[in-house]
Amino acid sequence: MNEPAKFNSVVSFLWAIADLLNGAFKKSEFQKIILPFTVLRRLDYALEKTKAKVLETEHKLKEKGLENRHGQLCRAAGYAFYNTSKFNYESLLHDDANLALNLRQYVMGFSPNVREIFAAFNFDDTIRDLGRVNLLYLLMERFNERSKVDLRPASMSNHEMGYVFEHLLRKFNEALNENPGEHFTPRDAIRLMVDLVLMLDTELSGTEGVTRTVNDCGCGTGGILSITKEHILQINPQAKVFLYGQELNPFTWAIARADMLILEPEGKDAENIKLGSTLSNDQLANMRFDLQFINPPYGYEWSKDFDAVTAEAARGLDGRFGAGLPRKSDGQMLFLQHLIARMNVPEESQSYIGIILNGSPLFTGGAGSGESEIRRWILENDWLEAIVALPNQLFYNTPIATYIWILSNRKPAKHRGKVMLVDASGEEFWSGMSKSLGNKRREITETHKQSVLKLVKARKEGPHVKIFDTTDFGYREIKVLRPLKLRFEVNAESLARLETQAAFKNLAVSKKKDPAEKKREVKEGLALQAKIRVALQTLAGETFMSRDKFIPAMEAVLNKAEIKLKAPVLKAIVGGIGERDDAAEICRDSDGNPEPDSDLNDTENVPLKENIETYFAREVTPHVPDAWIDPDYCDAKDGEVGRVGYEIPFNRHFYVFQPPRPLSAIDTDLKASTDRILTMIGGLTQ
Repeated sequence: MNEPAKFNSVVSFLWAIADLLNGAFKKSEFQKIILPFTVLRRLDYALEKTKAKVLETEHKLKEKGLENRHGQLCRAAGYAFYNTSKFNYESLLHDDANLALNLRQYVMGFSPNVREIFAAFNFDDTIRDLGRVNLLYLLMERFNERSKVDLRPASMSNHEMGYVFEHLLRKFNEALNENPGEHFTPRDAIRLMVDLVLMLDTELSGTEGVTRTVNDCGCGTGGILSITKEHILQINPQAKVFLYGQELNPFTWAIARADMLILEPEGKDAENIKLGSTLSNDQLANMRFDLQFINPPYGYEWSKDFDAVTAEAARGLDGRFGAGLPRKSDGQMLFLQHLIARMNVPEESQSYIGIILNGSPLFTGGAGSGESEIRRWILENDWLEAIVALPNQLFYNTPIATYIWILSNRKPAKHRGKVMLVDASGEEFWSGMSKSLGNKRREITETHKQSVLKLVKARKEGPHVKIFDTTDFGYREIKVLRPLKLRFEVNAESLARLETQAAFKNLAVSKKKDPAEKKREVKEGLALQAKIRVALQTLAGETFMSRDKFIPAMEAVLNKAEIKLKAPVLKAIVGGIGERDDAAEICRDSDGNPEPDSDLNDTENVPLKENIETYFAREVTPHVPDAWIDPDYCDAKDGEVGRVGYEIPFNRHFYVFQPPRPLSAIDTDLKASTDRILTMIGGLTQ
């Protein structure tokens, strides 16, 4: 039986067990029951061969009065956990009447590191709820059918169990129309990401006694960690690999911990899997890592972490988020900053990062935005090695474009100042799946993976590979100003515009609390407005192409009508009567400088490698000769004119123009379609 068939049969069997729960439980509660029992059955299978030895060791140690028995019991069990209860899974089924009580005693017989797993599952509540509807025995009996579902470590590797747990999560969440891929990443994408990173780690191969620390700060069920360890040991069987991770969801954390306990006899990796939010409660804050990986949730809304994140960001680069804060609706780039903050000090040791992101971090946010500033920080520090575009429809929960970012704290000399973009999204890099899994309809086979690795290793430009300077992605956003030009005519239209001016409207608004005073002020204001209109109408029929000529004329008629107004009202009259006209004279300030027209403000992105004045003369002046660059629109960091921004327009660099079909060919197809329709109509009328 091949691997997919094996785990698919197990998933199908476990999924069928959920049918027992129909009617008694909501669908949203199914995974909270099936997943912990799957873990329980697997842990029991792992301990079955050494159960007698553990009980014997426990008895001897108790007789000696030894309190600290954990280490010796683990050695007896052959794992980093044990169970000292007299029961095992099968024997529990021999006493149906006391099953719930005995099951609780059995769970309490596990070592503390397993008991906390079942505490995260809220397993005691699950036992109670199954007992209330008389389903506890039936459910446990189904899990005991070894001929149909053999979860023994000897029969089902941790790698295969990873598939089982992840596909169960997908199916449960799909049934609820929830995010089916929130907690895990397809294994083909993981393998590619891991191998892309390990390919850079030139010290890994052939170095005796090499040690690597691996971290996934959103580890889900632990798939990335286990695959990374597997691949490292394939490269260097003598390597010492230590796994670390943190996970927000208690259920997936519990699964990851349980798998780690079986995978690693000493249990250190399991202890290193922490529960909680990485963004607001980093439980590995004192650590730095050689290798880091993550596939953060896309569009992760981080408002729950907002206070902690913004407080840390206020510390600048002394914290993790000093480069910038992305919009609250998408926290992907917060995880990216976190990984960079946990890299080794480059003078001491190398560090590499692999992170899978959607397209948003490439380009979202203009100059000065949080996203742009994060990209700027990464590129100006020269950490980004490469970005690899993955095929669409590769993930269980989304068909959208995704990208692997590869970062390093210590680039080789030939890579410095350079970023490689690799387009591995084309059909030559994937195969269609015979059966889709959620939105996953494509897969990266071993052959496809090797093709991508070959491209990255060669670093040779071609249809699928482009190499850029880091500064190629930077630009200065300059503000382009154009002069204000106003024509003044007093007519019904301009007087109507005057009515919308706030300072003019406020003439008939009173803040008095006394009703009589309020009424008096409003009446006086309305009268003043009417008086202003009458005075201005004496200018009807005249056209002023210069503000400098209109203002004296306006003041003259107001003075003649004995109307004295404050500056805001005078400005409102000018703003209401004035109308933009390119033929009018430029409005100037008291120093004779042109005043900008705010409605005509525009921006231009000038590549960092190009002189701003040269660019402006070529791209702007020929089209708007009276425009100029706003000298006060400056970058917050270097104080130079223009705000610095960074974006990585990935698709633009791989775009291939497809010329439209000739009109003659289109006409031929249209005629053929028309003839076919006429023939069909003719057949209907006969």
